[in-house]
Amino acid sequence: MAVSFYSVVVDAHDLPSQARFWCRVLDWKVLFESHDEIVIGADKDAVPGITFVPVPEGKTVKNRLHIDLAPDDQAAEVGRIVGLGATRLNIGQPVDVGWAVLADPEGNEFCVLSPKNSLID
Repeated sequence: MAVSFYSVVVDAHDLPSQARFWCRVLDWKVLFESHDEIVIGADKDAVPGITFVPVPEGKTVKNRLHIDLAPDDQAAEVGRIVGLGATRLNIGQPVDVGWAVLADPEGNEFCVLSPKNSLID
């Protein structure tokens, strides 16, 4: 393969706080840290990772791209992640959908799905 999925880059105000939040959510670790970039991942050789970079402006609209998480137990994971600092969001989704919409501490939306066995499950 000539190309592979390497990293998702997230604009942030508080890079260390965002990195800590996502490390706790995903059970990942900080792999690299400087004043203008923090990279987290499961391991330095496990891709993709998440890279946080500083931006001066605040978030003003819904993300055009978001992360989907697939847990073994959706309700338990939503509760755990909310306990880590996420907030539940209502973006107009019906109550009977198979996902919960959350926002990280800086307002970036992401979803916690019902359990999945494959990408087309």
